[in-house]
Amino acid sequence: MTSLKARTKQNNGRHSPTPSVKRVLQPTRSGQPVLISGGAGFIGANLAHRLLSAGQSVLLYDNLSRPGVEQNFQWLQKTHGDLVRLEIADVRDARALRLAVRRASSVFHFAAQVAVTTSLSDPIQDFEVNARGTLNVLEALRARTTPPPLLFTSTNKVYGDLKDVDLRANTTRYEPSDPDLREHGIGEPRPLDFHSPYGCSKGCACQYVLDYARSFRLPTVAFHMSCIYGLHQHGTEDQGWVAHFLLRALENSPITIYGDGRQVRDILFVDDLVNAFLLAHRHMRTLTGQAFNIGGGPGNTISLLELIALITELQGHGPKVQFAKWRSADQRYYVSDIRKFSIATGWSPQVNVREGVSRLYEWLRDSRRETGATVPDLTAAAVAGNGHQSHRASHLAAGAGRQIRLKSLSRARRMYQMNGVNGRHAAKKLVKALSR
Repeated sequence: MTSLKARTKQNNGRHSPTPSVKRVLQPTRSGQPVLISGGAGFIGANLAHRLLSAGQSVLLYDNLSRPGVEQNFQWLQKTHGDLVRLEIADVRDARALRLAVRRASSVFHFAAQVAVTTSLSDPIQDFEVNARGTLNVLEALRARTTPPPLLFTSTNKVYGDLKDVDLRANTTRYEPSDPDLREHGIGEPRPLDFHSPYGCSKGCACQYVLDYARSFRLPTVAFHMSCIYGLHQHGTEDQGWVAHFLLRALENSPITIYGDGRQVRDILFVDDLVNAFLLAHRHMRTLTGQAFNIGGGPGNTISLLELIALITELQGHGPKVQFAKWRSADQRYYVSDIRKFSIATGWSPQVNVREGVSRLYEWLRDSRRETGATVPDLTAAAVAGNGHQSHRASHLAAGAGRQIRLKSLSRARRMYQMNGVNGRHAAKKLVKALSR
């Protein structure tokens, strides 16, 4: 078995130049911003920061339903001023989306319902956001005389649970018995096998993205992404597990591991993902209509138990850990074969596991010190029951989030009424939290 330290060293010496934003996005249509749906999220904010830092205007299209996204927007606004704008809207709102796409020089579509667990509890909402929302983006692009390029982020869940892959168990991890699979990972020729409503909705959306390139000649590219982590990530148990583990350790709270902890993923630092986005944009003409597996690759893998060991090194003591039963559709092993995209663009990950996790740990630690005690994220709480809120409710929730806490319980109850039946459970939690 290759140790974590050995795999870390394997990345040293690689060189993949950071793509120039101006070179990638030139020529742009005068005065037209880059549109990022889900742009206040972790990945969207990091891409926006790179673009804005190069002087490119950016329009964030986001309903602010994820914990931490308002902090991300505030950071971008404080850093870049009027160069960044926010449209508080939902991808299911076809009219609002069409107006936003009409102004865009290029589109990055990240907005999504991202949790398998949420998709299991509300498959219809999951489909409406992920599949129908993506179709709304594509139709808005198709309405343009000259459609701008689209990059869409899908998921490795389109390959299913991979139970047919023969694995052997070592002390801290699973790995394939097949030496070729062990060396390179899961490649694009792997048959699609959608598992869970989330896998189905994202897989459906991805197929539409690829078919619109074929049927309507839209310039589109899709990424089947593995685990992404990095600065400005507010991870939860359901999504963003590396950041979630680090946050729980910093809070001295128990980390729950589902299964035996030997599950393996390749993890990719967000700076490297942004490089991949920009290179895909640069090579859009030759990449159009294709999907690529994107992740840290075989050189950047880690198991849950190995992350616990790394956290122990960073903290100087081990975090609290508890175990629970396996979750539905959880892959015991997934590592991306990134050769197809690397050959096409020259891209390769530059930030190894140890460096990336250390940087994220330090950022989370310093952020906690700066903000002090945590307070309820009201926008997220208001929509946790249904993922996305109505247009009117989103404005109210956004205003509440900027103030961090509501001024009165009566306002919280009005928010509860506006979100309707699907949001009542979350609103009850919100009112209870504010009553303390």
